[in-house]
Amino acid sequence: MTKGLELQLAVPTGSIEAYTSAVAQVPLLSAEEEVRLATRLQEDGDLDAARQLVLSHLRFVVHIARSYSGYGLPHADLIQEGNIGLMKAVKRFDPTMGVRLVSFAVYWIRAEMHEFILRNWRIVKVATTKAQRKLFFNLRSSKKHLGWFTNDEVNAVAEDLGVSKREVLEMESRLSGHDVAFDARDDQDDEQVMVAPSTYLEDIRYEPSRQLEEADWSAHNVERLQNAMLTLDDRSRDIVERRWLKEDNKATLQDLADEYHVSAERIRQLESNAMKKLKSALL
Repeated sequence: MTKGLELQLAVPTGSIEAYTSAVAQVPLLSAEEEVRLATRLQEDGDLDAARQLVLSHLRFVVHIARSYSGYGLPHADLIQEGNIGLMKAVKRFDPTMGVRLVSFAVYWIRAEMHEFILRNWRIVKVATTKAQRKLFFNLRSSKKHLGWFTNDEVNAVAEDLGVSKREVLEMESRLSGHDVAFDARDDQDDEQVMVAPSTYLEDIRYEPSRQLEEADWSAHNVERLQNAMLTLDDRSRDIVERRWLKEDNKATLQDLADEYHVSAERIRQLESNAMKKLKSALL
């Protein structure tokens, strides 16, 4: 067995077919060999034992990666991510639990592949919550046809996966969409150019009317704040100005406490009361 593993140190990397053939030739471990190697790794930190455990299970990563070929991502990249999951599983594997490494490693291998798919399937990540991730990897296999779900199908999927109908419909919409470049390519015809976002999404930040409106609104807010500050006593106004309105070298609670000969907690209380008054005045 050891000789077979040693031969695989130079696994081909230029061809996925050559790599697949090479890892298929690595001998499988018996349950006893697996426990012995895992024990050496766990108790002695034996990296050679970890290497042998990883090498003997690379074929399973290749097999699992094939099940995700429908997502349009490079098969080699999926295998690479799965290998990372395999190494994580080997590191966490407990030989005393009475289960084979391959059964334990499947979760970690799939988890790394799932994360890779979600990061790279679209420019914008389509699934962030636990429910969305579950839907992403199960929705397409639940479809009975190429069209949109019927109401009965939506109800069935929601019940099977333990999610709401709204989440099912939202994920179906996300999966049915596609990435669109902001600017049209030079080789696109006029009809395709017209649907490029750059033709109908306007940047109005620098329009004179908008800038004038924003300037007027900013001046109005400054005037309201100045009037609200006049409702405070001199000490409270000074605390707020130096704590919040100065651009540089803002005063700390302790700085003001030393100046007014009170505790920092007292300054905090005065500041809190002043902020409440300001909010009431600005309503």
